[in-house]
Amino acid sequence: MTGTILVQARDTAKLNVEILNAIDERRYVDTWKLFEQHMQMEGFPRKSVVNRLLTGFAESLDVQWLEKAYGMVEQAFEESKQNLLEKEPLIYLSLALAKCGLSVAASTILRKLVETEQFPPVSAWSAILAHMSQTAPGAYLAAELILEIGYLFQDGRVDPRKKSNAPLIAMKPNTTPFSIALAGCLLFGTTRKAEQLLDMMPRIGVKADANLLIVMAHIYERNGRREELRKLQRHIDEACNLTGVQFRQFYNCLLSCHLKFGDLDSASNMVMKMLRKAKEAKNSLAAATLVLEAAGNDNRPLTAKSSGQSQQEPTGLHNVSLIKNQIIAYDEFSRDRNFLKLGDEAKEVLLNLLAKLQTQVELITTEHGILQPTETIYVKLVKAFLEVGKIKDLAQFLIKVEREDCPVSNDDSALVHVINTCISLGWLDQAHDLLDEMRFAGVRTGSSIYASLLKAYCKANRPREVASLLRDAQKAGIQLDSSCYDTMIQSRVLQQDTQGALNLFKEMKEAKIPRGGNEEFDRLVKGCAANGEAGLMAKLLREIREGQKLDSGVHDWNNVIHFFCKKRLMQDAEKALEKMRSLGHKPNAQTFHSMVTGYAAIGGKYIEVTELWGEMKSLASSTPMKFDQELLDSLLYTFVRGGFFGRANEVVDLMEKGNMFIDKYKYRTLFLKYHKTLYKGKAPKFQTESQLKKREAALTFKKWVGLY
Repeated sequence: MTGTILVQARDTAKLNVEILNAIDERRYVDTWKLFEQHMQMEGFPRKSVVNRLLTGFAESLDVQWLEKAYGMVEQAFEESKQNLLEKEPLIYLSLALAKCGLSVAASTILRKLVETEQFPPVSAWSAILAHMSQTAPGAYLAAELILEIGYLFQDGRVDPRKKSNAPLIAMKPNTTPFSIALAGCLLFGTTRKAEQLLDMMPRIGVKADANLLIVMAHIYERNGRREELRKLQRHIDEACNLTGVQFRQFYNCLLSCHLKFGDLDSASNMVMKMLRKAKEAKNSLAAATLVLEAAGNDNRPLTAKSSGQSQQEPTGLHNVSLIKNQIIAYDEFSRDRNFLKLGDEAKEVLLNLLAKLQTQVELITTEHGILQPTETIYVKLVKAFLEVGKIKDLAQFLIKVEREDCPVSNDDSALVHVINTCISLGWLDQAHDLLDEMRFAGVRTGSSIYASLLKAYCKANRPREVASLLRDAQKAGIQLDSSCYDTMIQSRVLQQDTQGALNLFKEMKEAKIPRGGNEEFDRLVKGCAANGEAGLMAKLLREIREGQKLDSGVHDWNNVIHFFCKKRLMQDAEKALEKMRSLGHKPNAQTFHSMVTGYAAIGGKYIEVTELWGEMKSLASSTPMKFDQELLDSLLYTFVRGGFFGRANEVVDLMEKGNMFIDKYKYRTLFLKYHKTLYKGKAPKFQTESQLKKREAALTFKKWVGLY
């Protein structure tokens, strides 16, 4: 028996056949044992067997066997036997890895294909990117891949007239991979990386389609690029193929950006414009029909152009789980020479990513092709007005809203809810000012709001304001209930003003005010206290208590600094940063990211970046400033490029403690490019302490990236 096995083992031709039979029959355990046997005897099997192994394991969509296949690829490259690996099987394996969430392995294979000039066509690698973009690390790697591939085509480096460049030209990114990567960046919060992709698009000649325009709008909104959004608005209004859902997303982004910058006039004007259009459509069926018919070819902003598809229901969600859990058989895959099916698959997954973005639109809704504000925008606007103390403007805005006959609450007017919210928060002066503005504008209200404010004044022991409010109520013809008088009488007793208490008691008797209190007011207060009220008041209370106070100045200065850094005017950027600090605005992660990438672009400014790093650590220890992945990644890149490995290791430690994804492949490549021969020999006998620390830091980093 033993002799038979040994004889069979030496017959590698027969072993190759057995490997092929086992993989065809999907006996993966037997396949792997036979492969290991061949590796022990003679190393890798012949080329056809190796590639059949890769495609067979890929077809399983089983993580265990996919990892084995990827290990084979890694070993082949380590042993300089990459000539055994064919282009199509590697693309197929990369697709399977991406489908199973193994984004690092999938991206590594794509990078190896590019390095060895086996350029994958754009329709093929777009599908791989689409599946990678379903996770945060994968979305980050997808953006990195486009930047790396796009770099090859920047500024007309590749001559399309040369026939030899045809395979390379076929790999050139188009709108589909850009849309996929940008949508992934948005969903997982890496929007500054996304902006780098936007900067690259014109440099490689990629023009935006309808989907890409909307994704761009989301990115500009997240990064606070209001001027870019305004430039984009012209393209949006002139586009003839945008759906109502896409219009809604764009104007949601523009409205949100106005709020970020504290531009309450622009935001409230947008809301009023939407309300007026909605009112026109509501009051006249003929007018509404006319708007819907003309929407396909007019250029009026704030009118969502209608389309055949539903305005509310996100598309692209139905087939994605099916696409993810299945893979086309390799025989069929290999026959599709132009990778058309993969191109269709990429577009299907893109629709799913875009549908997820649609669900993030909360400020605007659409009815019959007409944009309308949601309750959320009222909450955010009211909060912003109150924060900056623009009480009169707030009152005027809310009164205009009521006059457009589009109430935001079923129970009471928006203004009454806002006043009650101010009272609940203890902002009694603001509440009184709003009530005055309401009275001056001739808007009548019930007694409940006066009762609420009066009781709050009594509780705060403010008798002057109580007297003033009583006079206002009398002028407005408001009759207060017995509970108000009870509260005022108790307040006078506590102040030892017995005569005042008696006078109030007589006044109540003479007016024949019934006891029992105001039922409407009690219901409203109890409902809000129990969070049972689903209207504006409860939402506004939650937004003010939980939301962060807006510092619009930070966005303004970040845009100035970003502009200078983009133009590589770093001295101007430094002056702007200094001015920002002097005005009391604290730099955030976006500020520092612009500075670091600006210094990296001009090169050699490693000392300046090190000083920024020191400031960042100081700020992080004393303020709520958070380090994010994009900022730390930009720092790490700069420190590795400059050979500051002590600082690089600090950044790596911080990223690993925060469970942030790090693209080790990129840093291994960067190290080999700039520091390949660093500390390769034996350590010198005589070293200063500083030299020893530098050497240890470099070797630690080298070990971390897998080179030592």
